[in-house]
Amino acid sequence: MNYGEIKNCDIANGEGVRVTLFVSGCTHHCKGCFNPMTWDFSYGEEFTAQTIERIISMLAPDYITGLTLLGGEPMEPDNQRALLPLLQKVRQFYPEKTVWCYTGYTFDTELLGESRARCEVTDEMLRYIDVLVDGEFILERKNISLQFCGSDNQRIIDVKKSLECGEVVLYSPLSGKIITD
Repeated sequence: MNYGEIKNCDIANGEGVRVTLFVSGCTHHCKGCFNPMTWDFSYGEEFTAQTIERIISMLAPDYITGLTLLGGEPMEPDNQRALLPLLQKVRQFYPEKTVWCYTGYTFDTELLGESRARCEVTDEMLRYIDVLVDGEFILERKNISLQFCGSDNQRIIDVKKSLECGEVVLYSPLSGKIITD
């Protein structure tokens, strides 16, 4: 897997101050995508064990709330396989920090159901993610007033609660309130 960028101190892609990893490779090719250069799986730099160690050290300060994965598409099967060791280390070293993930795939139908996104590590990957922003960006439904979403079809999902109860549980940013679909 390759990645396009790592940001330290990002406040736009999840609650609090976050480290964000923009992975390379996306097959959605959403019209109006803000990051189309990351559609190419070979864009950017190689994601290595040293990259994982760099991210782990960037997460160390107390003011860092957690890690956000976006791209590109973190839930492309090849990207999932490469990201799983990172998520395992994040949970090992920083169990109190949150993991957010942005994906064009839908949680309940594509990531949990039968689709090209599912692979042998998808279920484990989802167990390490706290909040999932799902659904492709749809330019015609773009809404700049939404917090942490680009278009109004996207959902902010509390993954742990959703997996526990077997239905989508929406996460309400900043308030911490849970909304049942």
